[in-house]
Amino acid sequence: MVIPGSGELTHTDRGLLYGEGVFETVHLRPTGPWLLDAHLGRLRSSAAMLDIDVPEQVAGLGAGLTHEDGALRLVVTPSTAFATVSPVPEAIRRERRVGIRVLTHDVGPRAPWSLSAAKTLSYAENLAAKRWAVTQGADDLLWLREGQALEAPTASLVWLDGDTLCTVPADSTGILPGTTAAHLLHRAGDVGLRADERMITVGQLRGVAAMWLASSLRGLAEVRSLDGVPRAASPWTPRLQDLLGFIRPPAAGAPTGAA
Repeated sequence: MVIPGSGELTHTDRGLLYGEGVFETVHLRPTGPWLLDAHLGRLRSSAAMLDIDVPEQVAGLGAGLTHEDGALRLVVTPSTAFATVSPVPEAIRRERRVGIRVLTHDVGPRAPWSLSAAKTLSYAENLAAKRWAVTQGADDLLWLREGQALEAPTASLVWLDGDTLCTVPADSTGILPGTTAAHLLHRAGDVGLRADERMITVGQLRGVAAMWLASSLRGLAEVRSLDGVPRAASPWTPRLQDLLGFIRPPAAGAPTGAA
């Protein structure tokens, strides 16, 4: 679906040539696009960092769209804006069911020109990081800076510390603000939990009650192995997935990373 009047994607488009564009992936449900306003806000914020204008019609691209478990992708480049719809891949649905194995890696200082707080089309490095994790026997990667946890290449980190759901503050770290993580922390009180944004070292992270990677299509994927060390399944995972309204079919077989 291309926005009328927004132009066509050409061979000279900077989004195509350099990845100089922005996008959002929205979970599409039987009730329509989930958290669409939050995603549109982040889309505009990302575009502003690249000096790209977002056509007003982008907000209407999700109108009337539904799916049992789908992905609505909104894309804006310097010359065009469009949307695509597809089913959520089975690999992501499986991560909801059985969890994921995660490795940590320190990325060093943040460059002053970094666009890590923007969701740009330049996702090659993010996807390369995930592929590297797979070659090491894991499913995903958790970036660190000087031993402090940041985020995954395509997801936010959430953890449970006592009765408090936590995530990493985006403003002070320059990471991408997570729409799913923010909504989960906003709803924490509904299940008797508190919410907080704070920093955590990888050493401290190993001792928390539970941790997850949160994203629009995953919802919550529980970390069942961190740096090769298995972690027990948390009873909070199905409760929090239900809170977010994600489909979680019964697991088929042992959880990923289980001993």
